[in-house]
Amino acid sequence: MSALHNGLTLLDGGMGQELVRRRPGAPTGFWSGQVLLDAPDLVRDVHADFIRAGAEVITVNSYTLTPRRLERFGIEDSLEDLQGRAVALARDAREIVGRPVRIAGCLPPLVNSYLIHDIPDDAECRRSYDQVVAAQAAGVDLFICETMSAIREARAATESAAGAGLPVWTALTVDDRDGLRLRSGEPLDEAVPAVVESGASAVLINCSTPEATSHGLDVLANSGRPFGAYANGFKSIDALVGGTTVDVLERREELTPAAYADFAESWAAKGATIIGGCCEVGPAHIHHLTERFRRAA
Repeated sequence: MSALHNGLTLLDGGMGQELVRRRPGAPTGFWSGQVLLDAPDLVRDVHADFIRAGAEVITVNSYTLTPRRLERFGIEDSLEDLQGRAVALARDAREIVGRPVRIAGCLPPLVNSYLIHDIPDDAECRRSYDQVVAAQAAGVDLFICETMSAIREARAATESAAGAGLPVWTALTVDDRDGLRLRSGEPLDEAVPAVVESGASAVLINCSTPEATSHGLDVLANSGRPFGAYANGFKSIDALVGGTTVDVLERREELTPAAYADFAESWAAKGATIIGGCCEVGPAHIHHLTERFRRAA
């Protein structure tokens, strides 16, 4: 953990929504992956902006690069190449800015965010996550298993990541109406020990409202592991239930960098030591967090 922030480690923010904001065109289910092919410099620049804002850990832009998603677009044979591009761009950004940030590999939901009925069977989960880990492990410093909506998928991702011998941070997404349950409805206090047993060295809540995140952090505080949070800035994710893309979601305009930092300060007060942002949390938010925590150090 960084002494600069009084024991906190700052993550980056939401890569996907930042790419949507900076690049014209309607997003698809392969949006962030397509940018790797069409505008790789943009991915590198977003990483660099998050580093300049103060992020100490950046996550590779590989959220949509799972076997099932690539198969959907007929490019399943490109997994290793695309994963390699994502890792290389993160490393390039680190070199350009010249700060010794850590790079996190990304193990996302294999099919769709939040939709638990799409989760493959256990054997396919492990095969798929093993592929992703193998493609990223040589170029990253740790793994983040993120936006895990169900215990079964969270365990599979965590176990695969742990097999690489690197630190594993597992981030669970909770019901926005009840921060004490996963999107699956499973209790958070059952999910946390399950991922710790599977090899998580830190446990987080991500891609949930800041309010639900605050509620759930009390459970994480009892995990016996470092814990943290990176919330989203959506009004609601209900419109995604039909499998649509994020362009149907509304941004919370009132969640300014200062307002988000207020939530983050409350998470730190609960003992959270890993804090950043998810969808709709951009470099300006991370910069504000950096300044807020620097003043408090």
